[in-house]
Amino acid sequence: MDLRRADSSDLPKLKAMYRKIIDNMNRNGISIWDEIYPCEFFSGDIENNRLYLLAEEHDIIVAAFALCESHAGENYMKWENAHEKALYLDRFGVNVDYARCGIGSTMLRHAIALARQKNAKYLRLFVVDINKPAINAYLKNGFRKAEGIYEERIDDDLILREYGFEIEILR
Repeated sequence: MDLRRADSSDLPKLKAMYRKIIDNMNRNGISIWDEIYPCEFFSGDIENNRLYLLAEEHDIIVAAFALCESHAGENYMKWENAHEKALYLDRFGVNVDYARCGIGSTMLRHAIALARQKNAKYLRLFVVDINKPAINAYLKNGFRKAEGIYEERIDDDLILREYGFEIEILR
């Protein structure tokens, strides 16, 4: 399996993989992603060279994430050291056909290594409070929950309550 930057030719397979992830999340009562998010953000991620994917032979996408310079909720958290350089993990997803195979942990290690290469002191992320499997995965991989909650208003009927997590990147 190879980690690489995504390009526009990956979009159809990437969106298909995320639609399966969304269906699986909905079946498990974690209805936080839809036909707009995260799929409609991939083109911008590719244009900005911040979308990475892990692929097998025959271009089967196993997992993907965006590594971003900022996040709308970053000022709502009490980070360990808010003034140090941090990168933000966004749109993290693992192909449902590869669930429970350690791919999530592998991808988190890749994200940490990339953040280190970009001279970040911390890798941070946000996760919706009802996404218990993701929260457990981040804790298992050494992320620490920051104080605070970011409430992201999607529309009048939907506000997502998000926790911030971070891990210090050791040099």
